[in-house]
Amino acid sequence: MSATVKIGKCIIQTDLHYLVEDHSWVRFNDDGTLTVGITDVAENMAGPILHVYPRKKGMRQKGQSLATIESGKWVGPLKAPVSGEILESNPVLDKDPGIVNRSPYGDGWIVRMKPAKLDEERKFLLTGDEAVEAYRKRIEAQSLKACAEVATEGG
Repeated sequence: MSATVKIGKCIIQTDLHYLVEDHSWVRFNDDGTLTVGITDVAENMAGPILHVYPRKKGMRQKGQSLATIESGKWVGPLKAPVSGEILESNPVLDKDPGIVNRSPYGDGWIVRMKPAKLDEERKFLLTGDEAVEAYRKRIEAQSLKACAEVATEGG
């Protein structure tokens, strides 16, 4: 069952698995595949997403780029949280990259993968209260203003 925890204005879903240092999330699908995207923390830090350029189908090692994400403030990779084969990318991203901002854990997913080394790499993924606490510490340690409860614009 999914629970949503807010840290400031950023949301962490406790049913997902996170690689906190790379701001990526993983959903384990019933068919053995994984759905991967960027966290609400990441999309808040990036600002409005202008483009998402997923990599082509094929194998990626943990840490390799699954996609390049571009916003007005930032351009960078979505790194693979685990090794595996990219099976498909989200077709909505071409026409509506802002879906990542509006629904980072739902319709704004980036790729689906078939995991290759999940038994050994799963231990790096955090979920539930452990993920929430790790994000809380990271947000506080890095003073991530994107998650601050109070907006500074418009006074």
